[in-house]
Amino acid sequence: MTELHTYAVYFHPQALDVLGEAIVPYLSDSPAGKYLSCREIDTGGAFCELELAGTNAEGKPLDVQLMIPTGMIRLVISTAGTEVDFGFG
Repeated sequence: MTELHTYAVYFHPQALDVLGEAIVPYLSDSPAGKYLSCREIDTGGAFCELELAGTNAEGKPLDVQLMIPTGMIRLVISTAGTEVDFGFG
């Protein structure tokens, strides 16, 4: 069985205000706040490259890559296992 790595990327509240409606479709909710669930992240440089799964207008799978200024990120949580979901309530 393949071990899956997943990252929860939390932003500073002001960053969510600045990113506005453009980021909303990609956010998930948890008791700790809104976060992006990412398959891969690259934190090298002024921008953090985030890769996440999305869907197009027809509902077909789509790879989405976002580049966010590193200073907007408050916390990154990494998990590894056989489950994709973080299990937030």
